[in-house]
Amino acid sequence: MFPMTGRAAIYGRDSIAGMKLALADLARDGTPAPALRVLIDDTRSKASYAVRIAEDFIHRDGARFLCGMVSSGVAHAVSQTAQRNRVIMVGTDHASSRLTIEAFHKYYFRVSNDSYTSMAAGARYLAELQRKTGWKRLAFIAPDYDYGHVSWIDLRSNFERLGVKFDLVGMFWPKLYEPDYSPYIDALQKAEPEIVVTALWGGDFIAFMKQAASTDFFDRTRLANFDTGANYEVMVALGDKPPKGLIVSARHHNNWPESERNRRFVNDFHKAEGRFPTYAAEGAYSGIMMIAAAIRKAGSATDTDAIVAALEGLHLQLPEDPDGFTSYIDPDTHQIVQMQAVGEVVPDDRFPPARVMVGNWTVYRAEDLSPPPALVRERRSRAAGTADYFP
Repeated sequence: MFPMTGRAAIYGRDSIAGMKLALADLARDGTPAPALRVLIDDTRSKASYAVRIAEDFIHRDGARFLCGMVSSGVAHAVSQTAQRNRVIMVGTDHASSRLTIEAFHKYYFRVSNDSYTSMAAGARYLAELQRKTGWKRLAFIAPDYDYGHVSWIDLRSNFERLGVKFDLVGMFWPKLYEPDYSPYIDALQKAEPEIVVTALWGGDFIAFMKQAASTDFFDRTRLANFDTGANYEVMVALGDKPPKGLIVSARHHNNWPESERNRRFVNDFHKAEGRFPTYAAEGAYSGIMMIAAAIRKAGSATDTDAIVAALEGLHLQLPEDPDGFTSYIDPDTHQIVQMQAVGEVVPDDRFPPARVMVGNWTVYRAEDLSPPPALVRERRSRAAGTADYFP
């Protein structure tokens, strides 16, 4: 279930291509593979419509797994549908950490980095930068829905965990798919932050940067986006003269890690589609590979409790794993545990039409990027019986 229309449609198209690659890899890996029938529909980025699709998949088509979802708002609604029907949901793209903490239930799993993972890496990067430059003034801008707000909660939590002190000089909440960021850019300039962290994503992030580049915003401020800022379509949009000072990362990179596994995934995608993948493709690829591995381990696709047990703690080598590390599912949150690399935009023409990619990497251990068990318990306890349980 992916958006196939509107500003987020590119993620739907790439997710479907990633799933096709996964099915092809399963068919040729030499071991018996479960027969998977994949049904696809357009969520239109609307929660109520996505719930209706999910109900039809479950009751009309007998679906055993729900997979995908780009918007965290859509994912929350479909996750509740999965719980109600005791069907497993595998999240491949959306990133709100509330889904694995406050709104956790046994049938929900996620196979790409979430907002906590990305902000944990980002907080470490900014802590190191503060030791080098002494920056003090920080502002935050994110879309005004669950993903944006929980990204700030996760960043602030990690700053507190690391003991990073700073002056918060502004917080801004434009609506999702906002066409005009000029009032926010003007307000940011008046606040005079040294660092601006953003959770704007996709076309919104690109639109913000283009509008900010028409002012002196980048002469005075460094812009950081730790979850989606290094996605491939962003690199393409930057052309050969990107704004200076960008600090970015994403849930998958075409040029990191430089492992045989990642090169094969990126090259296979390019050979099949004639373009290089966004991170959504690797997330959807991982979703299908995880489902197949869980069915193999459980011995059946029809025993839901056995599949849940198989997924909890499951290890699986994926394209974004550096050599020597294997992704795994945390049994307590059902969130995949992965390493993350943060870097700067540098000239790189190996993935045309992009003229830049991310380089000057700082790589963070997966074990340092998961929420401590005590924090998970605290957030769940605080949310019990409140609206935060179903944001």
